[in-house]
Amino acid sequence: MENAFKISGFSFKNTPLEIREKLALNEPEAKQLMQFLNQTVQANDLMVLSTCNRTEIYYDHELDLNNEIATSLSLIKGLNKEEILKHLTCTSDSEEAVNHLFEVAMGLDAQVVGDIQISNQVKKAYQWSADENVAGPFLHRLMHTIFYANKRVVQETAFRDGAASVSYAAKELIEDLTSEFKEPKILILGLGEIGEDVCRNYAGTTKSVTIANRTKEKAVTLGVECNFPVIDFNKALETLADYDVIVSSVAHSEPIITRDMIVSMNILSHKFFIDLSVPRSIETSIEDHAGALLYNIDNIQSKASEALNKRIAAVPDVKRIISETQEEFGEWSREMAVSPTIKKLKNALEAIRQEELKRYLKDGDSTEAKVIDTVTKSMMQKIIKLPVLQLKAACKRGEAETLIDVLNDLFDLDKADQKVK
Repeated sequence: MENAFKISGFSFKNTPLEIREKLALNEPEAKQLMQFLNQTVQANDLMVLSTCNRTEIYYDHELDLNNEIATSLSLIKGLNKEEILKHLTCTSDSEEAVNHLFEVAMGLDAQVVGDIQISNQVKKAYQWSADENVAGPFLHRLMHTIFYANKRVVQETAFRDGAASVSYAAKELIEDLTSEFKEPKILILGLGEIGEDVCRNYAGTTKSVTIANRTKEKAVTLGVECNFPVIDFNKALETLADYDVIVSSVAHSEPIITRDMIVSMNILSHKFFIDLSVPRSIETSIEDHAGALLYNIDNIQSKASEALNKRIAAVPDVKRIISETQEEFGEWSREMAVSPTIKKLKNALEAIRQEELKRYLKDGDSTEAKVIDTVTKSMMQKIIKLPVLQLKAACKRGEAETLIDVLNDLFDLDKADQKVK
């Protein structure tokens, strides 16, 4: 692959959560970083992917830009540059970088195999890149190839079937339970890691979701992020009857939702309780009361585990699809590498044609000039056709460099190119 495509960044594989969350980038910050790299070191094909699991900067540049990226991140986030550099790694091999982006976008390189959210996160990152006009032909082609591969994965495999994470399985369960509800009201109690993920899974949907947390500041921050209303934690416990689904993800030694609370609610229709806490935060005896239905973490994990096993079984098919689409992209990329030579060859022949036209048409009339111009253009196109086909064929064989050198020597292409310019 004849380019200098690289990745600098960090992920859940090598960087703890407390560092990842400090360096997570929102849209304005990601765009600021891309513009910094584009303007200061002329990096191209820039894209920033920042999720809870990774922050990765993709770029085309001859050099490893970890130092420049750390500089920009330190300015954007107000953190120590040297501390950032400790966690930044760089993948300098272009083929390895391309393969990594494929695997990230497909969900192979995720904490939860087949993560359904990552595809949309990658699309969003690409959109930010396009918005800032820092995506070149290479990145555009690469991303559309990835989207095509992703479409094949969805259509041809079971890799995206079912919910393989506890939080997403909880969301799917809620969707199943409330399928007959016109506008179900959902309360999420507690914003530990799973509670946060459930909220984020609902971000951008039209569902009526309210959140509550014992530390209200955290609820307010997440509420702004997801555009959900926030209610005081104790008030939420007092108004459980207002909601159709109550999701509890509260770390507590004793249940916070008891049978007595449910009895006092005077339930008139089914109310669903989902307990994602360990230890459990909802008394199991609430199901003794008519209308109260309880699902616990084991129910959810069983659903997630079944989906995960299906996804793992589909991994070989996903890798096959990636390999096939990467091969097609590789051929295009290699052809891109010979495009400058093809352009120079055309320029060289055009320079010869123009010189000869000037020499022989000094005394010719306009009609003759037009005919000769048309004929010589047609001849030039026919002459160049075979070398271009041979160059493209040499690309597929991995022998393009030899032919490029021969053409350069035969036509002195650099000199001819300068003449046309």
